[in-house]
Amino acid sequence: MANILVVDDELGIRDLLSEILNDEGHSVDLAENATQARTARAGNTYDLVLLDIWMPDTDGVSLLKEWATAGVLTMPVIMMSGHATIDTAVEATRIGAFSFLEKPITLQKLLKAVEQGLARNAAHQAAPAPAAAPPAHAPAEPGFSHLPAAPSAVASVEPGPHAHQGFDLDRPLREARDGFEKAYFEFHLAREGGSMTRVAEKTGLERTHLYRKLRQLGVDLGRGKRG
Repeated sequence: MANILVVDDELGIRDLLSEILNDEGHSVDLAENATQARTARAGNTYDLVLLDIWMPDTDGVSLLKEWATAGVLTMPVIMMSGHATIDTAVEATRIGAFSFLEKPITLQKLLKAVEQGLARNAAHQAAPAPAAAPPAHAPAEPGFSHLPAAPSAVASVEPGPHAHQGFDLDRPLREARDGFEKAYFEFHLAREGGSMTRVAEKTGLERTHLYRKLRQLGVDLGRGKRG
């Protein structure tokens, strides 16, 4: 059983999600706006949060950023929206959102996303704490003392998609955003073995829109296909 917080300003959606998740054996708390969500998060520890993007007081992306800044984004957050743009999706992913669900939410997609989110949370909780870094021989550069030393050999590491990548931010905003979006979609294509259906489900985009976006960004559609 997991502790799950559902944040949505629509009563019908809150009731529906609560009923489904309760039937799955989870404990569910409900919040109809960001104010109630803040109070719930401050008083409880959650394994997963389902967070609506468009709310009347504070939108979900702003609340997500607030939690990340305060250091309390310790659980997977699944964003929900019926009309999120790619810019909104990219922004939420950059902040730390785990995934998206497009409204109206189907039972299959809901349960799959919740299962994946809880699995990610369990893996995170089970991961051992990082070992303390050995003393450096020379004073560390100010502001970079927290960075781990580069490994001496990486030949044994199998190639695969990496969720964290570096980006050149010293360029125009549009170019930087396009670079992020391209890396974002290439990551998901590689992880899903080139399956456009699964990538569309994961990123919350309709397939036609996804194809058009990938062509616009110059993404190699055959790059992630498994042999």
